[in-house]
Amino acid sequence: MFNKIKKAFSKFIEKASSLLGAREKLDDLLEDFKFSLIESDVAFECAEYIIDSLREEIEKGNIRNKEQLVRKLKELIISMFNEAGSLDLFDEAKNYKPYKLVFLGVNGVGKTTTIAKLAVAFRDRGFKPLMVAADTFRAGAQEQLKLHGQRTGIPVFMGKYGADPAAITFDAIRYAENRGYDVILIDTAGRMHTDIDLVNELKKLVRVSKPHRKILVVDALTGNDAIEQAKFFDEYIGVDGVIVTKVDAYEQGGVPLSIVYAIKKPIIMIGVGQEYKDLKPFSIDEFVNKILPNIY
Repeated sequence: MFNKIKKAFSKFIEKASSLLGAREKLDDLLEDFKFSLIESDVAFECAEYIIDSLREEIEKGNIRNKEQLVRKLKELIISMFNEAGSLDLFDEAKNYKPYKLVFLGVNGVGKTTTIAKLAVAFRDRGFKPLMVAADTFRAGAQEQLKLHGQRTGIPVFMGKYGADPAAITFDAIRYAENRGYDVILIDTAGRMHTDIDLVNELKKLVRVSKPHRKILVVDALTGNDAIEQAKFFDEYIGVDGVIVTKVDAYEQGGVPLSIVYAIKKPIIMIGVGQEYKDLKPFSIDEFVNKILPNIY
């Protein structure tokens, strides 16, 4: 994973190390590096920020050799993630009962499967989770979550197709409160993210459910569209954290970096396979080590 952005950084570092005293050649190299980042799914604004930051540090005389260049890149990337903050769902869930999570995202990103994976992760940590099928729009959506429930043994609260998702969610919360569930994971509709009817539907569901966190699920393989989805949902609904799916098959590497730069919200977990156990907390250090390998 992340091979393309890893190669972009490695190539730039090797070439730049010998040009730190040659301003004109270095400027050309920085421009080439910017476009290599963009080709690795780093959003244009994010790539510009990285290049401008490097150029400023070089002009100040803070980068004179390869080691300082790599160290500055590492600090820059880590600072972008740190600015977005952090969020540990499992630790936070201990403070609420029930802990309510609403999941956002367009169709096809793996949202429903991610909910099931996260429900299993909560159960494995001693919580009693309930999944809620509040997508009453897409044919088969509730059956999909029900199937995950059958496979995992985790209960699913369902309503009728065409019913008001906010009403289903309200009933599910009361059901969970009366039966001692610790965590409620609410699946929502994910038709086109520019659909204003969907936005209004989600806003109503959020008003009714008063979730502790709103989690956006994006597919790494959609590249820049994942970044646009993050901007859209954060602007119109609000996003507290992001889960990036299909990372195991993702070569470019720029989506996590671009999302935290664009919306200043943390990447909390990544999907790394098809099994229910294949959802892991996102590690900033691990990400940095993968894109800056063996050079610091």
